[in-house]
Amino acid sequence: MEAPDPRVYSSGRWLRGDSLERQSRYIQFDFDALCKRATELCPGAISIVSCEKKEGGYNKVFIFTMNNTSRVVARLPTRIAGPPKLTTHSEVATIKYLKSGTRIPIPKILDWSDSAANAIGSEYIIMEHAKGVQLHQIWPAMSLEQQIACTRAVIGSVKQMAALDFHAYGSLYFDDVDIDPAMKHSITPGYVIGPHCGTTYWDCDAHEQRYYSSAKPNRGPWFDLATCCSALIDVGVSRLPPMDAAVNDKPSYHEVVAEHKRLLNFGRDVASRLIEDFRVQKAAAPILLHQDLHKRNIYVSDEDPTIVTDIIDWQSSSINPSFMHANDVPDFAAHIPTADDDFPSGKVGAGDNAKLCNQAFIAGVRLLVPKMYATWELDDDVTRFFEYCHRTYRDGAGILRQILMDLANRWEQLGLAGSCPYPSPTSEELNTHNEEYKALEHAQKLKKFVTRRLNTASDGWVPTDAWKETNEEHKKLYDHFSLNMGEEDLRQIWPFDKPCSDSQV
Repeated sequence: MEAPDPRVYSSGRWLRGDSLERQSRYIQFDFDALCKRATELCPGAISIVSCEKKEGGYNKVFIFTMNNTSRVVARLPTRIAGPPKLTTHSEVATIKYLKSGTRIPIPKILDWSDSAANAIGSEYIIMEHAKGVQLHQIWPAMSLEQQIACTRAVIGSVKQMAALDFHAYGSLYFDDVDIDPAMKHSITPGYVIGPHCGTTYWDCDAHEQRYYSSAKPNRGPWFDLATCCSALIDVGVSRLPPMDAAVNDKPSYHEVVAEHKRLLNFGRDVASRLIEDFRVQKAAAPILLHQDLHKRNIYVSDEDPTIVTDIIDWQSSSINPSFMHANDVPDFAAHIPTADDDFPSGKVGAGDNAKLCNQAFIAGVRLLVPKMYATWELDDDVTRFFEYCHRTYRDGAGILRQILMDLANRWEQLGLAGSCPYPSPTSEELNTHNEEYKALEHAQKLKKFVTRRLNTASDGWVPTDAWKETNEEHKKLYDHFSLNMGEEDLRQIWPFDKPCSDSQV
């Protein structure tokens, strides 16, 4: 049997845009050259005895075990991971900056390249394997006392990250990074803050094109809150296709480009007023936090799971206003929404352990990480505005319009100065909005139901070994709704592609 091609994505498939998703995760590289380099980095090793491939949303990972039992991890970014060169360069610089300025445990980087012009043919990072055991594997077996102690240990790492002092927003790089010198903001010897390498600011989404005719790329670095927040609106504008372009794949409730543009113009005015408020300013301190601090990225001691031994995957970790992390709570300490919530309300609805870990995390952050806790003191309507203001064309115009209306209605109650720049809608406009928003909510409820029924991720990802069964169930579910609604109406709100028979996929 021929060995699987390591360049091909093989961990799963998608119910929406399957071919495009898999193609966007294909990496052209020389696997033999990667193996050779990994072996060279392990003193005393002669050969590789095993290789385990793991694939996430943005990277291809190979765990090599050598004949002398040493292990290393090689990670190669896909083209949707972020901007070429900068994403890898920034991750390495961020890790080394943290290792030099904190006691946060992070595996040692053995070799890296931010260019595909090498023997391997791809950007890569090769690191020592994380010490200990993945927290995800042992969390359910841990006692409540151990879970709370581990939660506190993680807060200790968050505290160290938050204690780092920055005076600009963007991503960390070494000072020799190959970018325009005008885009480098020196901090400490050897390091600069440069353009933000998060995918929000770049044209790298498999399903979404950016248009820069109305708003030029605005990726930082930003030296004040006003320019940073203006960049979010520019992101929203860059997602809008030309107004005369034919857009046939959007449902009616998504609304026309002109309405999105109108809302973003008001959004820019609202943002400029919100950031004048002292509470928003307090919650906007530049902060460097891990982008995905969950159980799969945390390793703990085999002997004592309350000791964090390594934290992995620092890709795209950047310096943001603190309020952009308002919803960044580790999965083991997160609020658990109830099963019948249309939109997660943040109410705890799981067992006592989950509640107590959540309470321990909140109490620890309040005491030790005031930068982060300040974001939780902001009103939800304010944090929701900054979360959704750049996503209007992705989510539908009704969401941002509803947020703007809520802010306008509560402006005085929230203690905000002056009046809200967003005008009160006429009765006719309000009726139209309510109809469109109801259709949008209906589509979101349907998506939630379908993903739960099929046990898929929100983007329709399905593990390879469950693909055939899930695809068959998807077709049955689609046919059932089609009989009740009619296919033309169903296609307007169905979250995934029209299912095909297994022989066609």
